[in-house]
Amino acid sequence: MNSTHAVLGQVALGYAPLVSKSFDIEATRVTVFALRPEGTPDAGELLAALAEAFPTKSVLLNVAHEGLLKGLLAAALPGNFKIEVPAFLLSDADVATQAQARGALIKGRSDAAGFKQLVLDLQELGGGPLPAGKSVLISGARNGADFKQALDAGAAGVLGWTVHGEFEAPAAPAARNDSQADLQVIVELMSRVDQGEDVERLEQTLKRDPSLAFKLLRYMNSAAFGLSVEVSSFRHAIMLLGYARLRRWLALLLATASKDHAMRPVMFGALRRGLVMEELAKSMTDSEVRDEMFICGLFSLLDHMLKQPFEKLLQSIPVPERVRQALVEQTGPYKGYLDLVQAIENESVFDVRAALDTLMLGPDEVNGAVLRALNKAAQLE
Repeated sequence: MNSTHAVLGQVALGYAPLVSKSFDIEATRVTVFALRPEGTPDAGELLAALAEAFPTKSVLLNVAHEGLLKGLLAAALPGNFKIEVPAFLLSDADVATQAQARGALIKGRSDAAGFKQLVLDLQELGGGPLPAGKSVLISGARNGADFKQALDAGAAGVLGWTVHGEFEAPAAPAARNDSQADLQVIVELMSRVDQGEDVERLEQTLKRDPSLAFKLLRYMNSAAFGLSVEVSSFRHAIMLLGYARLRRWLALLLATASKDHAMRPVMFGALRRGLVMEELAKSMTDSEVRDEMFICGLFSLLDHMLKQPFEKLLQSIPVPERVRQALVEQTGPYKGYLDLVQAIENESVFDVRAALDTLMLGPDEVNGAVLRALNKAAQLE
């Protein structure tokens, strides 16, 4: 997607996955705030921008502006889009009729007939048992404990993240499994690339896990990254990309290689963080910075995936110094961008505004980067 939309300068966007009980990702929730509440952004233009980013993937729209929400309800929604409508707005007969016609989800406890799905905030779980006969999604989850609370209460799914907050090491070391062995192959390969070892040695390492080799080639040939020719082998990839660019693909492989089903929300978040940070760096002339920003976002959740703090983890995984500063020391030139991405994930308009001011970025630039990144991520999954 390359087109621009003026409406992207009038809103702040957030996003989160809809995670099922089995930890599958069923949809992406996109939250929209109007930066100037007294104005009403154009609903049709916003839909056009979002439809470009999500041509086929399921989207739930959470709109924090009444005028814009009503405009979207009156518009022709793409078939893969659904809107969340606050329960109090159902007192408006026109809104209730449009919401029912579009299969909207109702935000808040409601007995209104004709609506099959409710969205309740995590804090509303204290209001008694979940409504009978409704499929209930819980929003506002920010860590694993929130997810457990929601699912234990009987929620059909959770809108939120398992990955925020400080990493906590498990009480006892987890037993080594096949997934950890796969990850170790990638870490070893990254180290060998970092040391500039010859192609034969690199190929021998990769051949220890043919499934990883296949996945690496699939990523390289993805339309999301637009290589001009098809990559037919690992050797061919090195010839086309060189060792410096190859590190990027290995980083992507490392962050998405876990076979643990419960890690799917974490991998969902890691891939999008990397792509958003890369898109934010597109205006920079230094391609090395763009690749490093990608790796920084991508690796920002490795502590959750590999169950180790960054201080220990990055002793064995080679990363650029500016990436290490952001992840280990919480400093350096990439830290502000990481803060921005986390604010977007948290759907916090106040934190997004603060990060935009710190980085001196415009909302249109950031929102465009977010939508391009979400579009690319969908192509890789």
